[in-house]
Amino acid sequence: MTETITAEPPRVPLATVLRTFLEIGVLSFGGPAGQIALMHRMLVDDRRWLDEKRFLDALNMSMLLPGPEAQQLATWCGWRVAGIGGALVAGSLFVLPGAAMMAVLAYIYAAYGKVDAVEALFFGIKAGVLAIVIEALIKVGRRALKTPLAWGIAAAAFLAIFFLRIPYPLIVLAAGVAGWLSARGALPSTMPAGTVHDRLARRTLGLAAAGAAIWAAPILVVALTLGPTHVLVTIAAFFSKLAVVTFGGAYAALAYVAQQAVQVHGWLAPGEMLDGLGLAETTPGPLVLVMEFVGFLAGWRAPAPFGPLTGGLLGAGITIWTTFVPSMLWILLAAPLVERIGRIPAAAAALTGITAAVVGVILNLTVWFALHVFFRDITETTLGPLTLDLPRLASADPAAILFAAIAAYVLFARHWTIAATVGLTATLGLAAHGLGLS
Repeated sequence: MTETITAEPPRVPLATVLRTFLEIGVLSFGGPAGQIALMHRMLVDDRRWLDEKRFLDALNMSMLLPGPEAQQLATWCGWRVAGIGGALVAGSLFVLPGAAMMAVLAYIYAAYGKVDAVEALFFGIKAGVLAIVIEALIKVGRRALKTPLAWGIAAAAFLAIFFLRIPYPLIVLAAGVAGWLSARGALPSTMPAGTVHDRLARRTLGLAAAGAAIWAAPILVVALTLGPTHVLVTIAAFFSKLAVVTFGGAYAALAYVAQQAVQVHGWLAPGEMLDGLGLAETTPGPLVLVMEFVGFLAGWRAPAPFGPLTGGLLGAGITIWTTFVPSMLWILLAAPLVERIGRIPAAAAALTGITAAVVGVILNLTVWFALHVFFRDITETTLGPLTLDLPRLASADPAAILFAAIAAYVLFARHWTIAATVGLTATLGLAAHGLGLS
């Protein structure tokens, strides 16, 4: 069940990490599926900074932690090739381009309403990203599903999350148990002698204390400056609590955030949360950037003693801070464990099971993404214990299907780069809007 890790990854200059993750941050459209696919293509296939096993083991660990798994995966990748500095650069740049774009779109939304040309641009981008997602799914599946057990776990994971809506943390935990049971009785390989675990424990405690202090500092400054009842303090407290308990990505917390933001705090009007989600789905970065939209509108509408724009930007900024800093902290605390666990056969087998489940989860994200790219109208239907997202066939979007087919051709047959592929479909999206076709 276990697979040998290849040679140590190269040490990459921080400037190179910065350039690479800036590109990833700008191009990371398509939610977790698109972002994982993009990092796999750029870090494993193209640059060969990491081998397949390390990448998938880190993804497994990220899926078990609270917060956006794609950002945590980016943070770990940066840490593995360039240390703490690489982790901070990679984790930050994975979020900041999308956060900047979301701030601009939230301002346009608050001041002017929706802008059709912007939606058309992102419409084309999503069609291109779909081809990238499918490419990554094929590659990861081919490398991860090598045994009948792995195929069975992947299929079960897809069915459980797609039809039964079982939260994926439970799915990956069950897959880990299945993998562990398959390797019962295997003896652990030799662990390094000395005080490795003592050093790891001290490092973990120190990092946790420093991270908690850094996380809390801006909140305390705002509370002391503006008072504990100011909207910025309320925003910070709300999203800080959410960052600790949110497993399963943005959708796991979306209903709760919408209910609290609309009914309890009055930050948004009914229906605006869905508009924010639409913006988050079409901009680069984690889908939980919808939380930034909520924070921006909360600050915009209750700005005193600031103007609306300043209040909105401060609300967005403190939302980003309290949402993403803890996410990076969790994976930095867990980072040294990713490869240590692989030295224990039963634990490595558990990770192999989780890897197979992750393939099923990525397949679910791919199907969900494809449905929302190709169809304008998706209806959730319940049939006994099953919950299905069924498209209305008459709502199929010919332009989206055509753009995705073009992207697949240039990516698979012509071997275009990701940037060129996405640039082409973005241009097609704008052209279709100009011609009145979308």
